[in-house]
Amino acid sequence: MELLIRLFTFLPWPDWAAMGLFFGGWIGYARFAKQRAGVQPSILATTNRWRRHWMLQATRRENRIVDSAVVQNLSGSPQFFASTSILIIGGLLAVLGTTEKATELVRDLPFAARTTVLVFDLKLVLLTGIFVYSFFRFTWSLRQYSFGAILVGAVPDARELDDAEREAFADRAGHVMGLAAETFNDGLRGYYLSFAVVAWFFSTWAFMIGTLLVLWVLYRREFHSEVLVALRQGLK
Repeated sequence: MELLIRLFTFLPWPDWAAMGLFFGGWIGYARFAKQRAGVQPSILATTNRWRRHWMLQATRRENRIVDSAVVQNLSGSPQFFASTSILIIGGLLAVLGTTEKATELVRDLPFAARTTVLVFDLKLVLLTGIFVYSFFRFTWSLRQYSFGAILVGAVPDARELDDAEREAFADRAGHVMGLAAETFNDGLRGYYLSFAVVAWFFSTWAFMIGTLLVLWVLYRREFHSEVLVALRQGLK
């Protein structure tokens, strides 16, 4: 009991509220977006339909070099972000090793919050944790794209497939490609929300406002963007 009291007194209640809003908003929005996509088409759900259509067309082509090149191009994005995450994590760990100097530097910034070294470390650890999570999501997305490339390479000759086999393959391969895209989207969402944590270095209220703003941007882009309207055109 005494340990819990010390834990709660470690940070002021607005900071605990901000962290609750951050994690609750992150997890809650992820679940909301997945459920909402069944009612209102999202970018991910719409592009998944295009992925299935792409895989269906791949079964009709004799030469699938273009399809292999597209898969390789798609896998380049998670590979880039995974490498970037490693660099960011290394930089944050380096700052953790020189916390006192970093704290003094932040205090010189205008409007920056005055905190203890321990609280400053907590903010850095939270940032590091976000990028570690994103790294794992990006690398898993990369592996899933490689699984999709295997499926594309394993498609029999176009003349050997009937309509039922084409549909079955399109469902299977399109689903794998969709899972890779969804995992990549999870990593990107962590990158977006890391900006809200950066706002915590200035004030707790900036952290809260930043969290809400990032979630609003994610919602607008996923459900009400112009590119979504363009992607939905041509789909039955």
